[in-house]
Amino acid sequence: MDIKHRLAILLLPVLGVSASAPAAVQMPIGQRCEVKSGARTAALVELYSSEGCSSCPPADRRLNALRQQAGADSLVVPLALHVTYWDRIGWADPLAQPQFDARQAELLRHQQRHTAYTPQFFVGGMELRDWEAQLPAAIGRINATRAPVEIGLSATPGPGGKLLLEADASAPDAQTGGQLYVAVSESAIVSTVLRGENRGATLRHDAAVRLWLGPVALAQGRARLRREVSLPANWRAENLQIVAFVQRADSGAILQAVSTAPCVKGVL
Repeated sequence: MDIKHRLAILLLPVLGVSASAPAAVQMPIGQRCEVKSGARTAALVELYSSEGCSSCPPADRRLNALRQQAGADSLVVPLALHVTYWDRIGWADPLAQPQFDARQAELLRHQQRHTAYTPQFFVGGMELRDWEAQLPAAIGRINATRAPVEIGLSATPGPGGKLLLEADASAPDAQTGGQLYVAVSESAIVSTVLRGENRGATLRHDAAVRLWLGPVALAQGRARLRREVSLPANWRAENLQIVAFVQRADSGAILQAVSTAPCVKGVL
């Protein structure tokens, strides 16, 4: 099913921001899920992966367990973006999208090394090569900084399997520049690989990005994104999470991130 959507920049009320960790109004299934970022900066962790890559499953498992391994006090927002450039080597990854290839290439423009590979981790917009040893420390360093941007994010179910996504970013300093993005991810996806380097393997994917929205540029320190999406039948709504983040265009650094993870019953 194609995703039908519309985008509008609306004059919506600015959502308030807590002074500590992200909080959420936990709603029953079928009602609005709302989260707000706090004063500390959450670590956006992006993993570029592929089902056709034999070295990717350990990285996928590490991302899947990241929230538990990082510790209860950590603020971490994981995303798995599956790239397409492995598809020609025997197995077409059903989660891969060309725009994720482009996202990886864009992040690499800001790195000392410009080589795209899988598995490749970025934490806060910066490549982390020794992810096996350094992920917790990298997350901790980001969490120790005060965020220059505040984000409010909500997901409201509608009739006919529709979901209204609203994100609002604001900075106390009107000169703060950046770009607002929203992503929809799905967890507990199980895939059996029939060909290629992982032939015969059954893989589990968490935080796999299904939909990528934005960017919307901050103007005078503010940006708003509103999108209504129709959820395809093969997406498990109870396993979806919505992520919003703001990134500097000049350096690639992530200024703040938030997700609907605190809404423990999901967004539908």
